[in-house]
Amino acid sequence: MFSKPNKPVSSGPRAEEASPRKAIACSLIAENVSLAGDLVSDGDVQLDGSVKGDLKVAHLSVGETGQVDGAITADFAEIRGRVVGTITAKTIRLYATAKVEGDITHLQLSIDSGAQFAGRSIKLAAPIAEQLSLVAEAAE
Repeated sequence: MFSKPNKPVSSGPRAEEASPRKAIACSLIAENVSLAGDLVSDGDVQLDGSVKGDLKVAHLSVGETGQVDGAITADFAEIRGRVVGTITAKTIRLYATAKVEGDITHLQLSIDSGAQFAGRSIKLAAPIAEQLSLVAEAAE
């Protein structure tokens, strides 16, 4: 009476039809390269040259010779070179050779001894689910 019909269950494309996500190679901006304009990538970027413009990438690594004059937005940013502009990322690490002039917005921030940082450190707000649980606890 309440039994389910005997029809095949489809869970999407067959395994042989589904293609795995193509691996994206790390993009390199070499030491002898200067870029004027915005840079957008959903992959990893190693910057050893200079960029005058905004960067929006998944993972940014600014090498010791790397220079950025603009805003950086990333999931993860590690800075060894010079940045003039804001940095917004979930995780930011400033190495001893880093020189940053601008505000940093982050969930996690690590600054090595010797790094130079002139600006404000602003902690990203906690995710909404965490905020709601804190409000519920406070109401009790």
